[in-house]
Amino acid sequence: MHAHQILSSSTARRWAAASLLAGLSMGAIAQSAPAAPAATAPQAASKVQPSLNIRQIYDRLDAAGYRELQEIEWSDGRYEVKGMNAQGERVKLEVDGNTGEVLRSRTKR
Repeated sequence: MHAHQILSSSTARRWAAASLLAGLSMGAIAQSAPAAPAATAPQAASKVQPSLNIRQIYDRLDAAGYRELQEIEWSDGRYEVKGMNAQGERVKLEVDGNTGEVLRSRTKR
């Protein structure tokens, strides 16, 4: 057959069916392929969801004597919070998103 010849409708259907089956089988192969390697630790940590939400963190810190709590943000596997401690000093806190425990407190001057 020459390149300029027109395909019969039955031949065209066969080619279309063969192309469709090839595409479907490639999709099935792609879905059954092994998963990509696990993410590195910093990437994996940022995707972890906390057990406690922002309101729960706020309530726990408020009960612990912290005031004027601002900018409660989820970052790198923990909450970062700005506020004032019981002594009236401006602080930046790192809080565990699962327990509400203050992991680190830095006084801001």
